[in-house]
Amino acid sequence: MTMKTNYTDALPPEWKPMSDIFTALGDEHRQRMLMLFEPDERLTAGQIADASTLARTTVSHHLKILRQAEVLLSEKKGKEVWFWINKPLLEKTFGNVLCYLQGKSHD
Repeated sequence: MTMKTNYTDALPPEWKPMSDIFTALGDEHRQRMLMLFEPDERLTAGQIADASTLARTTVSHHLKILRQAEVLLSEKKGKEVWFWINKPLLEKTFGNVLCYLQGKSHD
């Protein structure tokens, strides 16, 4: 097997939006925040901040990054913002990576 030689064409087009996801998931604090969620659970920003060792403003910053990357989805209800993990997006993202590693075609 020979290595692909065109560096600019090496990244599959469907991988380009995944960069933000991997950047968001690359921080240990954001990973810990995701680990707070039980399957299909929704948590408020306050609940996440209460469980964290970080300042509320720092938690808000991390939640913003996770939301911008669409790792977390959110909905405002009254004064509370509820967050949940965007499972379909993460399943597709990791599925694309797994297919690539297995030498299969991508979605």
